[in-house]
Amino acid sequence: MGNDALASYIDYTLLRPGTRREEIQELCRIALAKGYKSVCVPPYYVAEASQRLEGSAVQVATVIGFPHGMHLTEVKEKEASLALQMGAKELDIVANLAAFLSGDISYVRAEIRHLAEQAHAQGALIKIILETALLTPEQALELAQYCAAEGADFVKTSTGFATKGAELEIVRLLRESLPSEIKIKASGGIRTAEQAWAFIEAGAARIGTSTAL
Repeated sequence: MGNDALASYIDYTLLRPGTRREEIQELCRIALAKGYKSVCVPPYYVAEASQRLEGSAVQVATVIGFPHGMHLTEVKEKEASLALQMGAKELDIVANLAAFLSGDISYVRAEIRHLAEQAHAQGALIKIILETALLTPEQALELAQYCAAEGADFVKTSTGFATKGAELEIVRLLRESLPSEIKIKASGGIRTAEQAWAFIEAGAARIGTSTAL
């Protein structure tokens, strides 16, 4: 399959600390030219990206609770509210692994539920970042199942800031185990079209990459 078909899977991402405005402008230009599904930008640049992509089919995504996810739910809700006001249509939200690994499952589930309800009320969707590098496959699947139960639209493998990114085996496990309505975004370390197609064949519906594949 060609790169034209691949474009509709791509969340073109630039979250590097110190990212400059002209880099975001170039990100948007390339995404428009290539027909990518979305750009994923830091919250500071959501308004800029929304203005540049207004009227196009390219969605604006941003990150919430990034990169560690240990913000209080109330902080994530405020972040989400501001991002939605500025034009974000997709929110990539880092799961609170501190709470999850401490056994505070009710907190984790309530946070996902509240954020899903908040986004959906504004016609946006949410992707919960599992950060699978920090979890066993069993833990990743358990957390992903909570995401599915509480209304998340996607689970996402990685922030790109951990020790490793997406792994084919994890994507396959999630796709085989989760309900069909919850989608999977593979991100972290995907730099070639060949890698991207391998993750799509494993079950990913989106590919997060900082490389214009």
